[in-house]
Amino acid sequence: MASFPFFQVDAFTDTPLSGNPCAIVMDADSLTSKQMQAIAREQNLSETAFILHSDQADVRARYFTPSEEIPLAGHPTIASVHLLVECRRISLTGPVTTIALELEAGIISVDILTAFGKANEIVMTQLKPQFLSLVPHDQALSAFGLSNDDLIPEKPIQIVSTGTPQLMVPVRDVDCLRGIQIDVASFTQLRREFDFFSAHLFALNNSETFARHFASPPDIFEDPFTGSATGGMGAYLWHYDLIKKPVFIARQGTWMQRPGQARVTIMGPRTDITGVQVAGQAVTVIAGTLNI
Repeated sequence: MASFPFFQVDAFTDTPLSGNPCAIVMDADSLTSKQMQAIAREQNLSETAFILHSDQADVRARYFTPSEEIPLAGHPTIASVHLLVECRRISLTGPVTTIALELEAGIISVDILTAFGKANEIVMTQLKPQFLSLVPHDQALSAFGLSNDDLIPEKPIQIVSTGTPQLMVPVRDVDCLRGIQIDVASFTQLRREFDFFSAHLFALNNSETFARHFASPPDIFEDPFTGSATGGMGAYLWHYDLIKKPVFIARQGTWMQRPGQARVTIMGPRTDITGVQVAGQAVTVIAGTLNI
């Protein structure tokens, strides 16, 4: 039997038991992919992160849902970097410490902003967004229990990826988000046909966004806060001229009693976005040992 340092960190919050929980296994180089998948299934959270040595970056991480590995995710990144700082695996070098993080999607830059000598905010720079397939409105609406009146007029339902392809569905207001009723069979078929990982439905509320995020079983059906999709959402909003400034606050988890928030910054002009920064805080709630 082998033992590994094990933690659970709530990301996109500074309050325990809110935001999005992430299980993290440190020093995971000896684990096989099959073992990592089994551990993620055991934790049954949106994602479980495994921290490994990297020959190309400062550190490497792999992220697994209960059913599959994903190339890039936001809340495991925020949670993992928070933990690496807390465990003194990363040394803070000043007001901003920048590290290179190797993920399956590629190497990304992560900034750690400090205040009074402690990490205050973690900023992940996601990959250049790709605007992929358009999904017909009628197919998407049937999957989410929405009508045409619930959508923002003349805006597409589209798959956007800043490392993980996710379906972007802009709705008219927050009340539309409350009324979502997922048809699991239709949603699963939609994922299969258009080859996206999960769906992000969002509404503008003044200078903020509110969102809900869904995946198909056996993965966690609704995600409390989704950093990668928040990046894709930011790219979508800026590209389609739905926000006037490329900086805003994103909120999610409101109706799950796990509220979280991120600060989003879109880089580059609307027609050629070069990257999206998603920033948040995190707090460790469980520390122990994993024995397998």
